[in-house]
Amino acid sequence: MITFSTSTSAMLADLVLVAHVGIVAFVVLGQLLFVLGGMLQWAWVHRLWIRLAHLLLLGFVIVQSWMGATCPLTIWEQLLRREAGQTAYGESFIEHWLSRLIFFNAPAWVFVMAYSMFGALVLLTWWWIPPRRFRRA
Repeated sequence: MITFSTSTSAMLADLVLVAHVGIVAFVVLGQLLFVLGGMLQWAWVHRLWIRLAHLLLLGFVIVQSWMGATCPLTIWEQLLRREAGQTAYGESFIEHWLSRLIFFNAPAWVFVMAYSMFGALVLLTWWWIPPRRFRRA
């Protein structure tokens, strides 16, 4: 196992957190933009590679929630925070930050249900605004 200095561990934990927030933003805001873009006829919302990345990321989250597993990014961040001598939180990334942002605390099954319903919405969007392969001119 690689060990880092306290300051390096703290910086890496922050970088993992930023990446995690970026992924969550891509999944949530991406879905909103796909729907808005479908209504406004934006061509990029049909790009297969963007939509596939979105679907795979969300699929990974949903499968993890069904299995009761913790996200690897959460595990890495918590490990790095402990190495840095900082307090690591005990719940999942989403549970922790949602409770901090909006004081929302719920049992794990609520998040499983929310992720699953969001996944159903993403699949409906694939049907309503189907991705397409674009060929280079």
